[in-house]
Amino acid sequence: MTIYPAIDIKAGRCVRLTQGKADQETVYSLHPAEVAAGFKAEGSDWVHVVDLDGAFRGEPQNLDAVAAIVATGLKVQLGGGLRDAASVGRALAAGASRVVLGTRAAESADFVAEMVKLHGERVAVGIDAKNGKVAVKGWVDTTDTGALELARRVAGLGVRTIIYTDIGTDGMLTGPNLPAQAAVAEAVETTGAQIIASGGVAVLGDVSALASLARTHANLHGVIIGKAIYEKRLTVAQALAEAR
Repeated sequence: MTIYPAIDIKAGRCVRLTQGKADQETVYSLHPAEVAAGFKAEGSDWVHVVDLDGAFRGEPQNLDAVAAIVATGLKVQLGGGLRDAASVGRALAAGASRVVLGTRAAESADFVAEMVKLHGERVAVGIDAKNGKVAVKGWVDTTDTGALELARRVAGLGVRTIIYTDIGTDGMLTGPNLPAQAAVAEAVETTGAQIIASGGVAVLGDVSALASLARTHANLHGVIIGKAIYEKRLTVAQALAEAR
């Protein structure tokens, strides 16, 4: 599995939100690029970056910070506010290796198909689920769309990377929702789409559990780890070793 350490950016700072709530913010660094450089020094090739201001406002807000992270040599998987073609283009121009469509992916199959046609495998879809339903707009709104239904839909449109976040576990350090991750992997296993699990990783044993799950669900490709790293419950180097 690929380990994706996470950097969430708000007002140019590296922060974490509890379950996506803007008023439950912890600031970990004023310099996200320095955090990224630390991840690279530990052996990471990728970093998962979320422009939180972009997610709440509907268009990218922190692309200068993203460009600075790209300059560290890490490949950047970027989400947050990418809701039109121009925003996706700006994100790629800032150096993102992969862009993550969230809200618009839930709203418009045509938009997803257009972005896949233009940018191919550089386009991923992020599915944020609350009780099995898709949440959008920075997790502010919950839709009637089922998470597995959306996963099948976007995979059918040619999306080859799906990031599945279980909101109930995100930032809570309670362990990942393994049945939910298994279910989404099963839902798209015949399509060629890969799943990146997100939410809940608290200790090294959680990485082990996901790695074990990947042995029976070969398309479980990676895991995003955020708060556990910042709270020093595990290191990127340890997670990389466990995933190998």
